[in-house]
Amino acid sequence: MKKILLLSSLVLASLCSCTQTIEKTLKPRLVVLTDIAPADIEPDDQESLIRLLSHADLFEIEAIIATTGWNNSHYPVAWMDTIFNTLGAYERDLPNLMKRSEQTTFQPLKKEDQKQYIGYWPSIDYLRSRVKLGCQQMGREVIGPDNRSVGSDYLIQLADENDERPLWITVWGGGNTLAQAIWQVKQERTEEAFKAFLNKLRVYTITDQDVSWHNRGKYEFSSHGWMRQLCGDDLFFIWDESAWLSQNDIGSRNWPEYAKHIQNHGHLGARYPKNKYGVEGDTPSYLHVLPNGLHNPSVANEVGWGGYFVWDNSLDKQTQCYTNTTPAIKAISQKYENYFYPAIFANFAARMDWAKEGKGNRNPIAVVNGKKGLAEITIRAKANASVTLDAAKTYDPDGDALTYKWWVLPEAGTYQGNVNIAQADTQQATLTVPHDAAGKTIHVICEVTDNGEHNLKAYRRIIINVK
Repeated sequence: MKKILLLSSLVLASLCSCTQTIEKTLKPRLVVLTDIAPADIEPDDQESLIRLLSHADLFEIEAIIATTGWNNSHYPVAWMDTIFNTLGAYERDLPNLMKRSEQTTFQPLKKEDQKQYIGYWPSIDYLRSRVKLGCQQMGREVIGPDNRSVGSDYLIQLADENDERPLWITVWGGGNTLAQAIWQVKQERTEEAFKAFLNKLRVYTITDQDVSWHNRGKYEFSSHGWMRQLCGDDLFFIWDESAWLSQNDIGSRNWPEYAKHIQNHGHLGARYPKNKYGVEGDTPSYLHVLPNGLHNPSVANEVGWGGYFVWDNSLDKQTQCYTNTTPAIKAISQKYENYFYPAIFANFAARMDWAKEGKGNRNPIAVVNGKKGLAEITIRAKANASVTLDAAKTYDPDGDALTYKWWVLPEAGTYQGNVNIAQADTQQATLTVPHDAAGKTIHVICEVTDNGEHNLKAYRRIIINVK
């Protein structure tokens, strides 16, 4: 099976930086396919869009494309008003949000359309220009010459841009618009060019919503399965069946925190609706891509804020993809989804403080072994050796006191035994490489927490390659 887990250092670097670092680093490219609806019909996507916009300085939002989903088998164009109204709230909060990164102006729209760096809040003109209508029908049966849309054509245009970064397509509803784009390229290009197109894409789907609600689970009708069958492992495809359920469940159980810290915080908060079912079930799709130093999103098993995935058989029992559907893998993913949930919510709450007040807490800046940024740090070491892990140059932009936690993430590495880290709660820790770890990898996370409002975190991943 062709492996596409390893990115070049250039692509990895493009996903890794932080708002307050001196180095300018490109944002990850993000497309949203959403079956967004009025809040009285389904508030979930509007909630996720509000959280995304509160983090708009971390993503190059290439497109917000309205699509079909469980709630509709033919997308009503009028429902797109929910997107534009939410963008209107973002526009009113922008002066406050921009203070977080001390931004005072916007680039010309032509420059915004090229490349954006982490820390830059996009203008409302840019975001409005990126709202598109996708395919208004669902399922594999409609894929073909009569199913083209502005959204599917735009996906092709985005993937064809001269940009070294992958194009992350997050699917909050059905993926028919993406399938149509893939069909179009398949018809028009050579096999080599078709594969090159696929290799630019990274797809994260929130379950399979390319069927109507009463047909859920009937994967034979869905264009998702069609894409996996056609593209195989040339298409990086994540099918999540864990993180979205955890987010819905934990969010619902903690709704009073949303009512207190999110609702009515700024104009975005004023639009944040009470949940009807779960809370923000689509949010993990872009949390997986969020550049916070925790992981490389193109390595599915590294574990990030969007879950844990392995290459496995999918639920349709006919195709393979990166997924977490089996009980054992789902248990691992849920363990980390529960662990990271407080940090994820704190990040959201702090940003909504900025939306409301124009001031608030900012994340610490983790600097490990003198290396800034968010890129993974690779260390070569021998078995039985001691490895120094030094975060002494870590700092907080607000001057908050910091605490430290060094821990091993065994599911991401290839060494499965116990690893000892001495002084794991201090700035400088020491890891002893096990004697039987030769030829293996050990993944260590540096987790830094400030004592400011909401106790925000920073992360850095260290990968130890044992000789």
